[in-house]
Amino acid sequence: QVQLVESGGGLVQPGGSLRLSCAASGFTFSWSAMSWYRQAPGKERELVAAITSGGGSRKYADSVKGRFTVSRDNANNTVNLQMNSLKPEDTAVYYCNAKTVVVGSVVIPGDYWGQGTQVTVSS
Repeated sequence: QVQLVESGGGLVQPGGSLRLSCAASGFTFSWSAMSWYRQAPGKERELVAAITSGGGSRKYADSVKGRFTVSRDNANNTVNLQMNSLKPEDTAVYYCNAKTVVVGSVVIPGDYWGQGTQVTVSS
């Protein structure tokens, strides 16, 4: 089945960096656009960054532009989020997401999520 497993979260001081990774399995990763979302306590889940299947196009939330970079490694079925210059307002649970996956030769629309990884930015 489709699985997304995030890792790399933790506690970091303001101005610090973290690199999140999402390991994907159960579908043809190189054919799926991937996204990172986050959800802070008491707030709605929001899109942070997205990358197309081949990695040629990326988009970011205005709040993270210039600080976060999304990338992917289709050979190893991973998508990454490099987070620099972290701020306390970046504190949230970060989720990996795929909306349409290909399994075998079948395109399956859906909304697939990992379990999330906690990022806490605090001094």
